[in-house]
Amino acid sequence: MSRVGKYPVEIPAGVHVAIAGGMFTAKGKLGELKLSLTEFVEAKVEGNLVSVTPKNKESQSRMMWGTTRALIANMVKGVSDGFTKSLEITGTGYRAAVNGSNLEINLGFSHPVIYPVPAGIKISCERPTSIKVEGVDKRLVGQVASEIRAFRPPEPYKGKGARYTDEIVRRKEGKKK
Repeated sequence: MSRVGKYPVEIPAGVHVAIAGGMFTAKGKLGELKLSLTEFVEAKVEGNLVSVTPKNKESQSRMMWGTTRALIANMVKGVSDGFTKSLEITGTGYRAAVNGSNLEINLGFSHPVIYPVPAGIKISCERPTSIKVEGVDKRLVGQVASEIRAFRPPEPYKGKGARYTDEIVRRKEGKKK
């Protein structure tokens, strides 16, 4: 039995949800998201709650029960509040700036790294060493932040590179004399 799936998703004020033709749609002040429901689960809107139930007792239905509920909860939160990931850049001469629809990052390479910002994502740099990724889709926000971090992950000796703000980099001791 799914512990996640049995709890209904509460719909906040200002968010409109609809289920039609196997598609779950959530509209809010920040945008609109759609999710194709699988044939293993059934979703119902009752008042300001969305409940997800498995169609049968098969293991695939039970697996998709909690997954679908979590996806719906993330969609509702995304269109009402949005998601944010913050990154810090540590290192001498390492900096980032947004130029039009591209993020330009200097990470110690012989050339700046140009990252095109995907549709539905907003990237801002309050300081030259901080990057803030914002968007409606939780998966897309995490994917973009992960791709930016992958250009130069933090190294364990000096901690140089791009890391999440809440990430802890385990440092190693250098050479002994």
